[in-house]
Amino acid sequence: MLELIQIRKSFGGMVVLDKVDAEVPDGEIVSILGPSECGKMTLMRIILGMEEADEGQILFQGRDLTKVPMEDRGFQVMFRDCPFFPNMNVYKNIVYGLRNRPGISSREEVEMLIDLLGLRRILKSRAGALTAGEKERTALARLLVMKPKLLLLEDPFEDLEDEERGKVTEVLRGILGKYCITAVMTVRDSEKALMVSDKILILNRGRVAQYGTPQEILFRPETPFIKEFVWNHLENKRNNISSLLQNGARGGTSAVQGLHL
Repeated sequence: MLELIQIRKSFGGMVVLDKVDAEVPDGEIVSILGPSECGKMTLMRIILGMEEADEGQILFQGRDLTKVPMEDRGFQVMFRDCPFFPNMNVYKNIVYGLRNRPGISSREEVEMLIDLLGLRRILKSRAGALTAGEKERTALARLLVMKPKLLLLEDPFEDLEDEERGKVTEVLRGILGKYCITAVMTVRDSEKALMVSDKILILNRGRVAQYGTPQEILFRPETPFIKEFVWNHLENKRNNISSLLQNGARGGTSAVQGLHL
């Protein structure tokens, strides 16, 4: 379990995160959602170890990681602009990290990931020739072969069409479940968070506005801000809801099925 305890961070006297608390059970997908400059990227960087909190603790499996360097945490991150080695093909990009840590994934496990993510036909292609969806799936494969303890994702699947996003999300969920990998991701809008998440952490002005399941967020909003923020996003995209239901996540699908827009 990942535990965030009273996380506080400020820059130049401006408070960006203020007493953030959250528990993320093993194997769950949690989305961090909120308006612009709410602190979600800062929180992800603190979890990863790229930033240090001014106050508070980060625990993972009971171990205090608050002062542990990023490279010793065993976490992997996929930023939105994920760099590739342009002189290498897709397969070499996927297995590159195994050069320094052989034995983490067997050849059979690598091949399984390649097939699950639908990358077999493009293994010899150069990274620069890939579509947005192929790049996302290649980046995921490169991270997952390292069997991270925790997977951090910045706005994943943002550039994918709805149908492809649903397929990739379901494959990712299956892989995370198989290896009991926890995932924390920043998400830009409510619709995607509801469809892919087991729980959603909504930040507003650096504070936790609500943390709960998609059903709780939708049907038991704790403040007027939550209701307005989430439902405004859904109203703006009401025409997409029915098609997304075909590819929804465990928690999010049943929650969105209860909507009458």
